[in-house]
Amino acid sequence: MADMTCIICPVGCSLTALKDENGVIKVTGNACPRGAKYAEAELTNPVRTLTDIVKLTNRDVMLSVKSNAPIPKSLLLEAAAILSTVNAAAPVKTGDVIVKDILGTGADIVATKDVD
Repeated sequence: MADMTCIICPVGCSLTALKDENGVIKVTGNACPRGAKYAEAELTNPVRTLTDIVKLTNRDVMLSVKSNAPIPKSLLLEAAAILSTVNAAAPVKTGDVIVKDILGTGADIVATKDVD
């Protein structure tokens, strides 16, 4: 059994998810079908969008970045460790790919701001 709060919408339903002996997940407490889908994903393959910063070699500011798709929660620390070694160079535009396909997840790390 797992208790969680749904984060899909502002309602924040309190969910309880149970996995039976056949692997079927039953979710209660959700006000909409999206809550059930969220709880099932959290039990089977939790993912998160990674936000971080990387160094700019030619500026005195850091560059904010994020993954353009969610990555497995189990890989967040490893991905952040990789980003701590990354150096980018300005100019950078929002959406520029800083790291392609991080850890083979299919998600790219992209810039979230412009730096001239």
